[in-house]
Amino acid sequence: MRDVIRQLMISASPIVVGEIYAAVQDPRAGGTALFVGTVRDHDGGKAVVRLEYTAHPSVDATMRSVATAVAERYGVVALAASHRVGRLEIGDVAVVTAAACVHRADAFKACQDLIDDLKGNLPIWKHQIFADGSEEWVGTP
Repeated sequence: MRDVIRQLMISASPIVVGEIYAAVQDPRAGGTALFVGTVRDHDGGKAVVRLEYTAHPSVDATMRSVATAVAERYGVVALAASHRVGRLEIGDVAVVTAAACVHRADAFKACQDLIDDLKGNLPIWKHQIFADGSEEWVGTP
């Protein structure tokens, strides 16, 4: 399964979308799906100024487990994901997932499951700072 999972990364450095896409290029793939999640300027009717993501030390192992399960579920030929931590501004890329499969339908499903399962399982917490001076933690235990 390690040769299918091409790149998994948690980093404070900006994500280069093209690098994630390049990581999943494979001549066996008939379809590649890519999801790019960006920091939006609002949430719950309030203006967002910035976000700060914090990760638990177990994040790498959890990410690998989620990616392995998705790869096995869809017969993925190549899979990659990256999630930012630290301070992010409006418009910054926060997360990218990519899946390459023999058929496009599986690529779409695998990419969607990958982002959904990562969002639901990764021990990463989002601290939102709002324009009105308030703040909120999202995803904390």
